[in-house]
Amino acid sequence: MIDFKGVHHPKSVILYAVFFYLRYAVSYRDLEEIMAERGVRVDHATLNRWVVKFSPLIAARAQARKRSTATSWRVDETYIKVKGKWRYLYRAVDRDGQTLDFMLSHRRDLAAARRFFKQAIAAHGVPDRVVIDKSGANLAGLQAVNVILKFTGDGRVIEVRQVKYLNNILEQDHRFIKRITNPMMGFKAFHSAAATIAGIEAAHMIRKGQIPTNGTTPFQTFASLAA
Repeated sequence: MIDFKGVHHPKSVILYAVFFYLRYAVSYRDLEEIMAERGVRVDHATLNRWVVKFSPLIAARAQARKRSTATSWRVDETYIKVKGKWRYLYRAVDRDGQTLDFMLSHRRDLAAARRFFKQAIAAHGVPDRVVIDKSGANLAGLQAVNVILKFTGDGRVIEVRQVKYLNNILEQDHRFIKRITNPMMGFKAFHSAAATIAGIEAAHMIRKGQIPTNGTTPFQTFASLAA
């Protein structure tokens, strides 16, 4: 259970505010007004603290509870503005568009690509194949992972395909994330950006039906991750 000790609002109010911010394209000022219309007086700075504190915790539970994914992956990066500079959001979905993993990075290079692939493989196992674009860093990252697999695994390596049109499903998936982040007009700190994006990805997984719902609404499913 996620600990809500020390907060001055009911758990249900906090979860509603956090879910609404992560799921819909609103700013903190917008959300402050929405909450006020529902009789809850809370300032935008407090809303920000709730999102940054609870989003990663709920996202971790979403990753643990999501349905199984396919072994054919699509990997690419999109851009997120942090402190006025573009940073790189590595994302992976399977062939059916189900979210696998994500990672915000300061750089788009071999080290970042290798770190992301290792993170995704640690969580989901070794895929049969990975589709990427023409990124040399991503190709080098996968080649580095394959070298490790040759010497530490059963000899099986990942098939790498660089076919841009096969990544269309991921490009479409990026658009939902950007639609939510665009009204935020950039993040002021890297850690808050990473925390918020983790929550957005969790809400997106719920939207795509990756979290078993047992007939509950999306918000109820989100709230159950904090139980």
